[in-house]
Amino acid sequence: MKKIMILLAVVGMFSFQGCTGPEGLPGQDGIIGEVIEITGVSFTTSNNFSIVKTFAPIYDSDMILVYRLSGINSSGADIWSLIPETYYFDDGRRNFNYDFEFTKSSVNIFIGGNNLATVGNEFRLNQIFRIVIVPADFINAVDKNNYNAVMSTLKISESQIQKIDF
Repeated sequence: MKKIMILLAVVGMFSFQGCTGPEGLPGQDGIIGEVIEITGVSFTTSNNFSIVKTFAPIYDSDMILVYRLSGINSSGADIWSLIPETYYFDDGRRNFNYDFEFTKSSVNIFIGGNNLATVGNEFRLNQIFRIVIVPADFINAVDKNNYNAVMSTLKISESQIQKIDF
């Protein structure tokens, strides 16, 4: 009986000791986001007023926001407009709009309207877009129309933006 108790005590000692091993890779705290800037985007009849940008697959829960550089304010800061974005004629009819669709590995940015060939070059040629990849949980936590608030929440600085010429 003493031998069985000693055996159980030894087995118990080994069973209750914690496993040890090398420490794993450090995790990342907070929201993980990414921004891709594409420059030199032109919407023409030859590309059917549409461009597609592919990227590494995102998680099923991730969302995409797309912003267009719509101007520069009086202090020299960029003005980013969330798309979809619609422009109207003076009489209230829709002239054209910017819009986008996305999958897990690409985004299609396009303009729509009745006569796209008549849309001014300043709206069709040499456009700059920022594709922002964000976790779905984050989407409702910030004003998506405020580009600076989105970037601040994602903790992404200008130097971290991946810039690509289209």
